[in-house]
Amino acid sequence: MKRWSSLLCAVLFFASWHGVDAQESTGEFPKSIEAGHGFSVRLGGSGPATLYIIGTGQVLKREVQLGDTTYFAPGSLYNAGHYLAVVVGASTNTTNEFDIEPSSSPAELSFLARPSRLPVGLHDGITGAVYLFDRYQNLVTAQTAVQFALTGPSGSVQTHQAMARDGAASIAMDSSAQQGADKFMAQADGVSSLRVIRQVPGEPCGLKMSASPSGGKLHLVTEPVRDCNGNAVPDGTIVTFTESFHDGESTVDVPLKRGVAEVQIPSHPGATISVASGVVLGNQIRWER
Repeated sequence: MKRWSSLLCAVLFFASWHGVDAQESTGEFPKSIEAGHGFSVRLGGSGPATLYIIGTGQVLKREVQLGDTTYFAPGSLYNAGHYLAVVVGASTNTTNEFDIEPSSSPAELSFLARPSRLPVGLHDGITGAVYLFDRYQNLVTAQTAVQFALTGPSGSVQTHQAMARDGAASIAMDSSAQQGADKFMAQADGVSSLRVIRQVPGEPCGLKMSASPSGGKLHLVTEPVRDCNGNAVPDGTIVTFTESFHDGESTVDVPLKRGVAEVQIPSHPGATISVASGVVLGNQIRWER
């Protein structure tokens, strides 16, 4: 930015040195031009001159003939922002101000989806933010409708629409009830971007175990452990068995294997046996044998 400021000062000083007010405007530049579009200007006066166009990250220098039309090919000016045009010649030194505007239609979406992994069934658990850019990476500031769609593993689809303002739109959506990979898509004016959200089972729900004698010990085993939506809880999840008896208590932590947890513990007649996983409690058994 310092480079462009220095150049601008140098151009204006050069214009002033020629003895003509550098703030005079010919009014021959359009007030706004869409980024990347070609355009033409007809500069008043006669004779040769030098045209400087100074703007956001761009500087053009063109030798022109005053009184003739000067053409700028598509792609000549592409960074959105405010520009200054300075004409320096023997018969005139003038300035014009104009704007390069971003395209009104996006050519690319920058889509951020969070988190990449979460439990099923969370209200507003998934957030998406999208930023709209034109083909020259200018932020599209025109209000634009953005469609968000979250497709679950079963094919169920949640859809929402949000209006992008100042180039950005966001949404919050529920994670679905089924574990697996959800496809999260944002779309605007035919341009789309896709992200994948991994949904994992929630906390165990409805824990239930049974007990049976086994060679002088007690064999405990859970039913297949699932979350409240029926998804199988992953192996490795810790299940805690607790046996309370007249003169003590024993606790055993067991990881799920093939969807169930099982263990053998000493048999104490009259013991109360409970099962839990994290803060989720299961059934209790009173062992009388």
